[in-house]
Amino acid sequence: MAPHRKPRPARTRAGIRTPALATAALTSVALLSQSANAAPSADDKPSLEEVEKKVDDLYRQAESATENYNSVKEKTTKQKKKVDALLDDVAERTEKLNQAREQLGSFAAAQYRTGAASPDAASLLLADNPQDYFDQNQLMDRLTDRQKGAVDDYITQQAEATEQRQKATESLEQLTESQNTLKSSKAKVQAKLAEARELLSQLTAEEKARLAAIEQRKQEEADRKAEELARQQAAAQAAQSSQQTQEAQQETSTATAPETNTSTTTTVEDSTYASKAAKALTFAREQIGKPYVWGATGPGSYDCSGLTQAAWKAAGVDLPRTTYDQVNAGTTVSLANAKPGDLIFFYDNIGHVGLYIGNGMMIHAPKPGTYVREESVFYDGESSIHSVVRPA
Repeated sequence: MAPHRKPRPARTRAGIRTPALATAALTSVALLSQSANAAPSADDKPSLEEVEKKVDDLYRQAESATENYNSVKEKTTKQKKKVDALLDDVAERTEKLNQAREQLGSFAAAQYRTGAASPDAASLLLADNPQDYFDQNQLMDRLTDRQKGAVDDYITQQAEATEQRQKATESLEQLTESQNTLKSSKAKVQAKLAEARELLSQLTAEEKARLAAIEQRKQEEADRKAEELARQQAAAQAAQSSQQTQEAQQETSTATAPETNTSTTTTVEDSTYASKAAKALTFAREQIGKPYVWGATGPGSYDCSGLTQAAWKAAGVDLPRTTYDQVNAGTTVSLANAKPGDLIFFYDNIGHVGLYIGNGMMIHAPKPGTYVREESVFYDGESSIHSVVRPA
């Protein structure tokens, strides 16, 4: 770093336990040192903090783009199913329309043979739009009730088939648009990851070692905060248990008539949630060590929301696919009241999610280049936590 350049402090990601994982927080100098009016030089080399922040931003942008990709992919899948259903319906209605047309043709042929209808009436029965003949030629009174019913049926089938064809056309257009957006979202993720890999490839061994030491200190601070949260939660739980015991004793001594026991109801609800959460956590622990892959929902790899969705599905609870929807799929609680199984969301854009396991720790799929693991909920600083949601 040049003597005139003062390092700028930066908010950085913490919680990476090994030097190999710590390198994911590094970056090189190329893209930070250039400006629109000056060529890069050795004096433009950024500080290590700036280096770390650049790759952090790239991975966070990639993770946010991944959630957008997941959302569009889910929409595209649903749209394709809708299009397939509409096309099937159009085919069925077209068949009914052809059958109605054939029936009109048989009536017309019979009328010709018997002379019961004029050529105009025959034209009515064979027309693409018989109703036009009604309006123009006043031929309704020449038809039998059965023939009138056949014409009405044909007109109905024709209108419904036309409507469904229009819907299918519009849905196909929407599907094409969604598929194009999907390709664009995928390209954005790949571009961010490629940029990060390119920057990381330019790091020196010395820079990697220095940043590994920084990451270690951040990990220690994150673990310290997790322990502090665990102590606070344990104290709050002990106080709550003591209060419930006192309330139960008072109710027992003063009860004169049957009435609803609120504390008992709450205990049952807590027990039900704990049972489901235990299943979700068991599943999540079994995934530890599997790689983060953007857009993945298992079983061999996961992204962050893919992991939480799969974990709660193992407990019989269906969560939406993306972090943006999962954050609304339950009851919001405070971090101090978080229970094992709760979802911990991160960043203002709700770009990341983990599964709380208690004691200030969570299981999550952190980012590209890492693996599903246990980590402090403060892995990227306390301010990065967006909200806590209880999904069941």
